[in-house]
Amino acid sequence: MLVQINTDKNIEGYSRMNDFFSGEIKKELDRFDSKVTRVEVHLGDENSDKFGTNDKRCLIEVRVEGKNPIAVTTHSNTIEKAFYEGVVKIKRSLDNTLEKMRGH
Repeated sequence: MLVQINTDKNIEGYSRMNDFFSGEIKKELDRFDSKVTRVEVHLGDENSDKFGTNDKRCLIEVRVEGKNPIAVTTHSNTIEKAFYEGVVKIKRSLDNTLEKMRGH
């Protein structure tokens, strides 16, 4: 499974942060490894330097063999919280999608 981390111009994409988020994705989605070919994570700050609540965004897009991409978006006060909320949502979406595939 290939994992790609992208940040907007308002988030500094340090390699340490990229390594951490990539490792977390691989760990959390490990059971889907045989079906998932690529995961893209897009992190952003929608208000830039201004303060705002729930202005950090995490979009996670997963490519599953033989299916259209699955994407979820979450917003929170911190990048980390938005990321983990996104992981929970994408795992639920993957479970539902793969369950439907098994039924056919």
